[in-house]
Amino acid sequence: MFETMSVEIEQLLAKLTGVNDKMAEYTSTPGVTSLNAALMHTLQRHRDILQDYTHEFHKTKANFLAIREREDLLGSVRKDIETYKSGSGVNNRRTELFLKEHEHLRNSDRLMDDTISIAMATKENMTSQRGLLKSIQSRVNTLANRFPAINNLVQRLNLRKRRDSLILGGVIGVCTILLLLYALH
Repeated sequence: MFETMSVEIEQLLAKLTGVNDKMAEYTSTPGVTSLNAALMHTLQRHRDILQDYTHEFHKTKANFLAIREREDLLGSVRKDIETYKSGSGVNNRRTELFLKEHEHLRNSDRLMDDTISIAMATKENMTSQRGLLKSIQSRVNTLANRFPAINNLVQRLNLRKRRDSLILGGVIGVCTILLLLYALH
């Protein structure tokens, strides 16, 4: 269908070229010299229109042929892929299972890396808090030594601090053990 339409358009462009040539012959006849400027303008306008039509036709034809060639190429590639898939059913299924398993392993590895980075950030944050609390404690101890009533309050705070440290150490230990168990599986 494209070829027949293309041939028909080329024939029409050839006819239009013939009409333009006849117009050029008419303007060069000796009796039409008085209207020559207006006719020459009209003739030039018709030549420009013909040139535009010809250019657009060739451009559209080239685009269509490129698209058709691309579709033919992609169609043959698709057909080759389908042939490969249908010809290697068992191997393809096995490969597909291996790829899924590989993807699961990559996701698990990524999750482990994320968990470890969160744990390390938490550790760094807690270390900085520890340093801050130690500096506060040294200031409070200095004040407690100056004032005996504050010393009693500081001793109570130290007892609570030790209890909180034991609880926090237990939580960190359990989290570490769980992390290691998860990493082994």
